[in-house]
Amino acid sequence: MGGGLPNFLLVWILVLALLCYCHKIGQLIDKGTTRLFAILPVICIFLVLPLYISVFNLRALSSFFLSWLANFKLLLFALDQGPLSPQPPLSLPHFIALACLPIKIQQNPPPNLSPHSQELVNVNDNQDLEKLVNVEDNDTPSQEVPRKGLSTPLQYFIKFLLLVLFGYMYTKEEYIHSKIILLVYVIHIYIGLELILAMVGAVARAFLGIELEPQFDEPYLASSLQDFWGKRWNLMVTSVLHPAVFNPVRSLFSRCMTKKWTLLPAALASFLVSGIMHELIFYHIGRRKPTWEVTCFFLLHGVCLTIEIVIKRELNCSCGLPRVVAAPLVVGFVVATAMWLFMPTVVRCKIDVEARMEIIAFINFVKGVYIYLKNVL
Repeated sequence: MGGGLPNFLLVWILVLALLCYCHKIGQLIDKGTTRLFAILPVICIFLVLPLYISVFNLRALSSFFLSWLANFKLLLFALDQGPLSPQPPLSLPHFIALACLPIKIQQNPPPNLSPHSQELVNVNDNQDLEKLVNVEDNDTPSQEVPRKGLSTPLQYFIKFLLLVLFGYMYTKEEYIHSKIILLVYVIHIYIGLELILAMVGAVARAFLGIELEPQFDEPYLASSLQDFWGKRWNLMVTSVLHPAVFNPVRSLFSRCMTKKWTLLPAALASFLVSGIMHELIFYHIGRRKPTWEVTCFFLLHGVCLTIEIVIKRELNCSCGLPRVVAAPLVVGFVVATAMWLFMPTVVRCKIDVEARMEIIAFINFVKGVYIYLKNVL
């Protein structure tokens, strides 16, 4: 499965061809079972394509973009739902970009357009749990507030400097406790993801006039688990899981439960699917049999979040601890459980080693350029 960059390019040439096929299928076949069966082979291919990329970062990103984002969006497209099914239909370039990248078309839609085109979050006080998956309940009036945008250039620059600092720490790894290095890498994952996705969005904006779907909204400021997972962490995944998992499960349980409580199994199902998709991405990266610790991490957070919502609901409490108190508790819980259940898989797949090697190589490259320019000038 070697081949480096040539293999990466061949994989993505195939991806482009398959997405062209899906776009044409959308024009020829109406939504429903027939369109789903026509697109299903593409979904299966996207599940295995990342295995043919040998470069660590490129394999990890391709796994996220194809096996997760593209596949869920194509499943929704088969039913004429989701971001690939607006009216009027998308052009081929926009269809390809929206299918496999965390982006949205630049627009300022009027409030009477559909939730898919408005990219809005429901903030109705009576639908607390629905904030977890950015749900808009069609049966309940709500106040709509636009999502927050991307970080400022200064914030991105500060985060880049933090990555450089982490790289320096990695070069002195023998003098630093292994637990501290692991904790640093937890922060490294968040910052690295945000910066990479911001660069992807900048390229998409330059070539197609579309902008990055906000992925993170300063999650270290979260005032609750509900706030962390529903409004601040990996928002693109949240918006995909809502129509693909949350709504169908909620509809299924509505046959045997009151609407008030159907939100709980729907939320747990969303966390379960998220855990399974993370297991798949780790399999792509490390090519190791899953141990399901990552799935346990997400299920644990799903259970804790639903308990949090039930307590708020039963106590009729819409406010919690002050953010200055709540944020450290929430982030501390996320980090502690990540160190316990999430990071062992990262270490076993040697993702942290690969990432540290790449950032150290980058720092050495910058040093080399600096020394060269200093000698020349």
